[in-house]
Amino acid sequence: MTGAEVLDLGREALWTTVLMAAPAMIIGLAVGVIIALVQALTQVQEMTLVFVPKIVAIFIALLIFLPMMGALIAAYAQETFAMIASM
Repeated sequence: MTGAEVLDLGREALWTTVLMAAPAMIIGLAVGVIIALVQALTQVQEMTLVFVPKIVAIFIALLIFLPMMGALIAAYAQETFAMIASM
């Protein structure tokens, strides 16, 4: 395995990780910003108010995007195993 192949494999691993984490992170960010705005508008500064909606939103996002995440990791695994088999 050459250095270029190793770098390509590492780049693909990082890209797959970003694509798998992005939906949950974006949903968590959006919910956090919305709740922060509501807290600022109503002047309710309860710290625990943020966690429950964020956890529920991220759980729902994971349920929705789980098939896409599974397809991404399966494609990456097939590509990696094919590369190993070709050596």
